This record gives sequence, C-alpha cells and structure tokens, in this order.
Amino acid sequence: MDVIVIPTNKPIIRDDKPDLIFKSMKGKFHAVVEEIVMAYHRGQPVLVGTVAVETSELISKMLKSRGIPHNVLNAKNHAREAEIIENAGQVGAVTIATNMAGRGTDIKLGEGVKELGGLYIVGTERHESRRIDNQLRGRSGRQGDPGVSRFYLSLEDELMRRFGSERMMAA
Repeated sequence: MDVIVIPTNKPIIRDDKPDLIFKSMKGKFHAVVEEIVMAYHRGQPVLVGTVAVETSELISKMLKSRGIPHNVLNAKNHAREAEIIENAGQVGAVTIATNMAGRGTDIKLGEGVKELGGLYIVGTERHESRRIDNQLRGRSGRQGDPGVSRFYLSLEDELMRRFGSERMMAA
C-alpha cells in the first residue's frame, strides 16, 4: 500500500522521555503517584493513561489518600467525558483516563500552562499496539505546544511478562 506522510502543521516540541521500568507493580504505582503529586504542586496539568478501569481506580484511590484533586474518566464515567477531557489542560488539573477515553475532544492548554511545560502525559503501562501508545502520547504537544510524556512499566505488567521479564527478574 502506498503511504503519503503529511507533515504536522507546526513542529512537535513535546519531550518524550524514556520509559521507567520497575521491578514490581507496587513500586511502579508509587513512582507514578509521586510524579503526579510533583507535577500537581508545580501546577502542570497531568493526563494519566491507563489500560484498565481497575488501574484508573487504584491510582485514584492513591491520589485521594494524598489529597490530590482529580477526575477519573473510564467506562463508568462517560457522561461527562468531553467536559473532563476539555479541562484536562488547565493549571493543576489531574485527569486519569483509560486509553480509549476522551478521543475526539481537544485538550486546550490553560493560561500559563505552556510556561509550566505543557500537558504531562503519564502512561501506566505499554499497550500491545504501539499505535494506542502513540495516541495517548499525542494528546500532548499539539500544534507546536510544549508537552511531556513518559511511560512507567513494571516487570510484572502483562506485556512485560509475555516477553520474558521472568528472566530479567531472576538475573
């Protein structure tokens, strides 16, 4: 099949940070929450992408225990989906969403967010399809805006186990 690459309207300046890999899920989720808390205190908006509803609820519970206000967007909260995603780029916003949620709604950056580094995308694990990971990452740094993305992985993640993390854990 012939493919024609259409360049972006404005250059992408998003900072796609390398993945962080943890030995356990507990360590990974602790690091994810710490990163969210630090970004929240800076005022930088965070969009947390999860693969499962259970993961979004676990992170929500951990953030509640730290007193961090946030919105959860998953299959249980689809009525306010567009409104939640629309406001995900405001100063201090923390939004947790399953990877499929909120697509089709633009995330507009609030006043002063560009100076804070733009929208911060935190992926809680890799998806089988790189396309879905790229869709999550692509929610940030649109139309020449700044942004940051990083995925947090655990050797206990399903995808990691499928590709031999047992050997790494034994080493």
